[in-house]
This record gives sequence, C-alpha cells and structure tokens, in this order.
Amino acid sequence: MATSSSSSSDGSKGVSSSSFRMPLSPLESLSVGAFGGAFEVCLQMPMLTYKFCVQEGRPLPKNLGGWYRGVAVQAGTVAPITAIQFMFNGLLQSIVRGGDVTRNLTNGETIATAAGAGALSAIIYSPVDLTTIQQQKLSLNPIQTVQHIYQTYGVQGLFRGFGSCAVREAIYTAGYLGLAPVMTAQLTQQIDWFHDKPFAAAFGGASVSGIVATILTHPIDTAKTVVQADMAGTKYQSMQTALPKLILEGGIQNMFKGVVPRMVRICGAFFICMSFREMAMDYKTSRQRLVSTQETTPSVPVSL
Repeated sequence: MATSSSSSSDGSKGVSSSSFRMPLSPLESLSVGAFGGAFEVCLQMPMLTYKFCVQEGRPLPKNLGGWYRGVAVQAGTVAPITAIQFMFNGLLQSIVRGGDVTRNLTNGETIATAAGAGALSAIIYSPVDLTTIQQQKLSLNPIQTVQHIYQTYGVQGLFRGFGSCAVREAIYTAGYLGLAPVMTAQLTQQIDWFHDKPFAAAFGGASVSGIVATILTHPIDTAKTVVQADMAGTKYQSMQTALPKLILEGGIQNMFKGVVPRMVRICGAFFICMSFREMAMDYKTSRQRLVSTQETTPSVPVSL
C-alpha cells in the first residue's frame, strides 16, 4: 500500500504523478473511520476489558460475556469517534494547506493536525469511556449507566476525566493518523528491505508508533481510569491529584498497570485504522487516474 500522506501534482489537471494521492472527502473520511473503528473494537474488546480490570484491581471476567461486556457501547460510539477524528484530521489538513490540495504537508504538520483532531474528539470519547467503566463496575446496561451518572452527579458527571481524555486522545490520534503513516513512509524510503514489502512497512510503522503512544499516554490513561471509576471523588479527585497518589501507593510501576495489553491493543488499532485509510486513499487515487487517463486518451476515428 502507498504510505505517502501528501500529493505533488496539480489536482486541476488530473492525477498525473505517481506520488499524488487523492485526499478523502469529509463523508468518505467519516465512512472509513466508522468502519475501521468498529472493526477494531470488536476484534480487540477482550484486551480493553483486561486493561480496565488490571488498572482498577478488579477480578477478571469468568465467562465470554464478561469479556465482551460493554462492547456495544464501545463499538457503537468508538466508530463515530474514529470517524470524527478522521474527518477533523482531514479538515485541519485542508486548513493548513490553505486550500491547495497539491501542497505536501511536512511531517510535523501531519502529526500536529492529527493531534488536534484527537483533542477535539474527547468531547465524545470522554463520556464513552466513563460509561464503559461504570457499566462494567455497576453491571448495568448503557442507558441505565448514563441515567445513573446523570441523576447522581449531573451533566458535569458525564465529563469527569475530560482533561486527561483530551490529552490522551491528542497523543493517540497523532500516533495513528500522524506518526504511523510518517514512520511507514520513512521505513519504505530509508530501508531497502521494506521497499517491496508494504504490509511489513505498515505493520512496523504502526507498531513503533503504537509503542511510543502507549508509553506517553499510559500514565495519563491510568489516572483517567481511576478518576472515572471513583465518581464520588473520595480518593481520586482529578488527574493532577491521582498521578502523585498512584506513584506514592505503588511506585512508578503503578502508573503502568495494564501497559502490555493496552500496548498490544493500540498497535493493532494503529495498524487497522491506518490501513483502512491508506487503502481508501489508494483506491480513490487509482480510480481518479483511470478517469484522467480515459479523458486524455484521444479518440481514434473509425473509417467507413
């Protein structure tokens, strides 16, 4: 698969350069992001459940249904969240390009626009994570869980842990929509072994980016999880107070509870979501090249 995130030909003249790649429209980004996000969650929900249990100190589920408890709310809401991240990323990239679709974004611009898209998505993702954590803790369905939170803590209760979620999602989205494609392109361009192995390059780029994102965000994610699990704030009032308490209670290693399953899940998510986006862009580019070729091919007169 192609891994370049930019283009180098005049879009008004058709697709003439092999390095040019058609950007996805907002609707296309929404569709690809929704499908990729839902597929990734359904595939990796047991990893997410394991992470929650380890971080909160809860016992592991004893049956398959327990491992997938909350999968509906996660898949049903992560899909639009991922879609929104895809769409915001595309819109921010368009703003940075100044309307010139042929301008190549720098690696820094690619990562920065992805981070901005992630931070914006926390408006939705923070309540989603909170609902999943409380649903597993209270053994209620999603609607009952939201009603319980709203009736007990008000609207502000639904956004408990929002700040830490925004930071986490900024780094996370910068990873899979920014650093992962940048790393994949670098592997392909700089290391000969990857030149004819696009799958290996994508897997390597996603894995390196996933590991970096996990290490940077895991302490934040751990603090967010315990804050959202402690709705009354009796022990953990905020991320700022949770971080030092967690370190005092169990040392720095306490900040990395569940890091291995989360790292595996993030690397898989980066690979899946990035691959769906790259394939969609490659397909759209190939279709546009075909149309451009047909339009520029002179017709041959037929003699009677």
